[in-house]
Amino acid sequence: MIKGTGMRLIFAIFACATFMGMSNVAAQENDFEAWLAGFRAEASAAGIQSEVLDEAFAGLSINSRVYELNDNQPEFSRAIWDYLDRAVSETRVSTARLKIAEHGSLLAHIEDTYGVDAEIIVAIWGLETSYGAILGSYDAIQALATLAFEGRRTGYGRSQLIGALKIIQNGYATRADLKGSWAGAMGHTQFIPTTYLAYAVDHDGDGRRDIWKNLGDVFASTANYLRVSGYRQNEAWGVEVNLPDDFDFALADGRVRKPLVEWAALGATSTTSQSLISRFDPNIRGKLILPAGARGPTFIAFPNFDAIMKYNRSTAYALAVSFLSIAATGQDPSVDTVWPRDDRPLALEERKALQQALADRGYSPGPIDGIIGAGTKKALRAWQKAAGLPADGYASVAVLNALTL
Repeated sequence: MIKGTGMRLIFAIFACATFMGMSNVAAQENDFEAWLAGFRAEASAAGIQSEVLDEAFAGLSINSRVYELNDNQPEFSRAIWDYLDRAVSETRVSTARLKIAEHGSLLAHIEDTYGVDAEIIVAIWGLETSYGAILGSYDAIQALATLAFEGRRTGYGRSQLIGALKIIQNGYATRADLKGSWAGAMGHTQFIPTTYLAYAVDHDGDGRRDIWKNLGDVFASTANYLRVSGYRQNEAWGVEVNLPDDFDFALADGRVRKPLVEWAALGATSTTSQSLISRFDPNIRGKLILPAGARGPTFIAFPNFDAIMKYNRSTAYALAVSFLSIAATGQDPSVDTVWPRDDRPLALEERKALQQALADRGYSPGPIDGIIGAGTKKALRAWQKAAGLPADGYASVAVLNALTL
């Protein structure tokens, strides 16, 4: 049994910790209020009227859940094979086929008008909101203000928050309409505010660009964005290839794009009996991607893949859209090379540790934020090449262990 003095000490420690936690929350809220007052001036300079700001910011507070989700996006934190298994599930594929049949005439009209394949539009629809079933319930103004206030995406948050305020001010949607994802993306195909302002389309001419309820506007807006991003109708997204054992994996850099005939000359071959040159235009340019490193499948991604990535800057997402679009037309999207399922993705702290280890060794991965982006991959490839390893830029447990020895 704990004696009275010991019990009082425990209660005192608990009370102190509770008080400190409450103080920290209160301090953060005070800082947020001060930041919000300053942001009003920035928004006013961008043309936002005071009455719009009053309505949008009334009672606004931080949503801490946004920070948690921002650090653990499934496109970056989940193993690529697990992500694809869920993204291209039997249910999602069967629903895609039903939706194509159900909205066939509308999708055909959109396809003819914008030059974007219907199955790609439907695949994005399926990936973003499960065909409109899950539009998101986050208050977009609160989510974007939270991101704009502090963290690694303050620039994004500020620009998108002003975009959301312009949507309200221009009468495109009400304050209550602006519900969506934790990152402020909205509607059936999850447009962020600036994308909405630039590319959303009033397909039926009713005076509204309604990406929340009007499927004609949803499909046309999605197609318009892909068209402007460089999408080409009836052109493949890419192809799986085999590479020779002595291949220079440093070429698997998103900045290196070559005509297909040049990749073939470097040893890239089709995983099927049909040659690459006979299947595709020899002059189509592409980049090599190794989403699971040298042990996993390798792809040459064509311009349509880049267009999809402008929708979401994630290789996993673009592959999921591509595979789902193939499956939606009744074809088999499975790869010929086995995914290295014995591997596991690095946790956030492990990804940060890998970045720190690269920095400590004199390489430059960029911010120590746990996001394995272009800068980290470039630094990792440089270290791998110097260490005599396949320079595939893949952040694995084995690589982390070798870096931290």
